[in-house]
Amino acid sequence: MSGDGPHIFVVDDDERLADLLCRYLNSQGYIALAARDARDARTKLQSFTFDLVVLDIMMPGESGLVLAEELSARPDGPPVLLITALDAPEDRVRGLSAGVEDYITKPFDPQELVLRMERILRRRPAVEEPEVPAPTDLVLGPFVLSLDSGALREGERRLALTSQEQRLLRYLGARLGEEVSRDDLAGILGDGTTPRAVDVQVARLRKKFEPDPRNPNWLQTVRGIGYRLVGRLQ
Repeated sequence: MSGDGPHIFVVDDDERLADLLCRYLNSQGYIALAARDARDARTKLQSFTFDLVVLDIMMPGESGLVLAEELSARPDGPPVLLITALDAPEDRVRGLSAGVEDYITKPFDPQELVLRMERILRRRPAVEEPEVPAPTDLVLGPFVLSLDSGALREGERRLALTSQEQRLLRYLGARLGEEVSRDDLAGILGDGTTPRAVDVQVARLRKKFEPDPRNPNWLQTVRGIGYRLVGRLQ
């Protein structure tokens, strides 16, 4: 992930809430990415670095408290702000005992969440960036997509992509394997882009790197929703 704002990781099995929250945070100058559960979160944490994790406590499978304890135990682990529907004193104590910096109960005002996030980020010591940060690449068969620059290469050959095509691929790549709606992609492309125009952009893009654009390997259609990008990070 790249960008000037703090990088925020939203982990919540309520995909609608997580999506709305990421959109709101992005509109406030943050760089937000979501995960649907603890397992999904661990996969993304292997590839991305975050300044703060906004973590739901009640998720299917593994509780958010387990992941919070794991992150807090890491010397370089990001701070955690816990989201919970539980307001009993013992539940708040459990959350704080897990090492989280703060918590907020559902339902909450997004503005209050941002204020709590800013308070955490202000009191955390600045972390020095590595001298030579390694770019994150996404492998799509014989092609390699740079999530940092949006460049798509096949060996030494760089494919000619428009700025909107690069933006679309980077956004989908940051949400690798996730279903992304046409409306979301239209908002990312901007300039009054309609969902129908997104379909046109995708069709043109597939012709540039899919062996069979009608049966795509990597830039897949999610019927009734939108698209997803599948591949592997390196």
